[in-house]
Amino acid sequence: MTSNSGRGLQPNVLGTFDTIVMAVAGSAPAYSLAATTAVLTGAVGLASPAALLYCAIPMFGIVLAFSRLGRIDVNAGASYSWVGRTLHPFLGFLSGWALVVSATIFMVAGSLPAGAMTLALVDPSLADNTVLATAVGACWFLVMLLVVLGGARLTVRAQLLMSGVELALLLLFLLGALLHNGAAHAFDWSWLGFGHFDGASGFASGALIAAFYYWGWDVTSNLSEETRNSRRTAGLAALVGVGVVFLLFEAFTIAVNIILTSEQIQAGSGNVLGVLGDAIWPGVGGKLLIVAVMLSTVATLETTLIQVTRSLFAMGRDRTMPAALGAVHRRWNTPWVAIAVVGAVALAMFAAATALGSVGVIISDAVSAISLQIAVYYGLAGIAAVVAYRKMLLTSVANFLLGGVWPLLGAVFMFWTFFASLGELSRAAVAIGLGGLAAGLVPMIWYWRRGSAYYRPAKLDAVRAIEVETPYPDSVSGRRTDAMATDF
Repeated sequence: MTSNSGRGLQPNVLGTFDTIVMAVAGSAPAYSLAATTAVLTGAVGLASPAALLYCAIPMFGIVLAFSRLGRIDVNAGASYSWVGRTLHPFLGFLSGWALVVSATIFMVAGSLPAGAMTLALVDPSLADNTVLATAVGACWFLVMLLVVLGGARLTVRAQLLMSGVELALLLLFLLGALLHNGAAHAFDWSWLGFGHFDGASGFASGALIAAFYYWGWDVTSNLSEETRNSRRTAGLAALVGVGVVFLLFEAFTIAVNIILTSEQIQAGSGNVLGVLGDAIWPGVGGKLLIVAVMLSTVATLETTLIQVTRSLFAMGRDRTMPAALGAVHRRWNTPWVAIAVVGAVALAMFAAATALGSVGVIISDAVSAISLQIAVYYGLAGIAAVVAYRKMLLTSVANFLLGGVWPLLGAVFMFWTFFASLGELSRAAVAIGLGGLAAGLVPMIWYWRRGSAYYRPAKLDAVRAIEVETPYPDSVSGRRTDAMATDF
């Protein structure tokens, strides 16, 4: 492989529809429902639809924050750049590091279900074999690694195929759920209220898990340097994507409450959709939804790989991590060194995962740990948006509500769930979540002391950025070029 560290990512590869597909795939509706419904039901019972609803409201505030920040700073690092230029470079680095760690952990948490679902299509009894599931999941991971290495065009083509089939199957089974006779519970509007939560801490633990459902839509921001008219497209795609998955999440969790008993949900563990499919369409339904989950899992592995490798690329480009991570392949215009590093680390984690217990236990702890890190970088981005647009908040009601109140509400909610849920999570989940964040202090201090220019940023101010939109400097070579779309 040949590379040139002075090259940027390839601009104008993705259009609006492509980016919306990436946002939906990033949140992985089928995977999130299959892997996390049992965890969410175990935490809040019949209040699963309520947890998803009340997490969606502040989550849209974070989507608005990302959208507004993306208008004034197009950067593959997204919150890593925005938080560093508005709040403090240390917080910016930890924001980017939280994404890198959570995405790396997800390589295992996402690949295991992909392996288990593939085995379930052959023989359902094999799906609980952790070693086999890990091996097959690792194969899927390597396939997606090669697709992401092949460039944004190849990535989005694969995504269109996988997500298209997944969404078609989900809509088919939603129709089947409407026509289904027999129910474990009659629908009750209280499922959308607060009555089923076990106090504030119970609500917080449910909301933290619900945040994991939505996580991944922000891949549109990490792809901004490769998107046409990204100042508008990335934010719009994220809003549409979160709206689509919110409707799917609500519809399916209500269907699960109606059709399945709590015993069936817990017995289904990481394959709740398969159990639901068998109940709706005995014999064939379970296998079809397993296909949907498998495609969704593989699709979200792809988008997560994009997030972590683009974030590492931005860090390498800014010399806050080894500069080699900022190298771009001469032919494919992808950060090939970052992709290779993530692949090596993930494969080592696959080997370690085989000793950690069952697939269900690994997924449960990983979801909780990832959710803690998500809350950190989403919350910081919400505050960063308010700070960046502070001079414009009182110029109109829309700016005040959409640029101030809602993003701030989202940030406060994320930090509240982070702290309120710590006492409810397992020791392993807290250790992985907080330990992963703490590990970022080492490279942060090391590269700060080496004088990285990232730690001396030009402050991000919305008024100034909107008034003056000039070509962006190539932060590696020093040339001015529209191909490297970064304000840094």
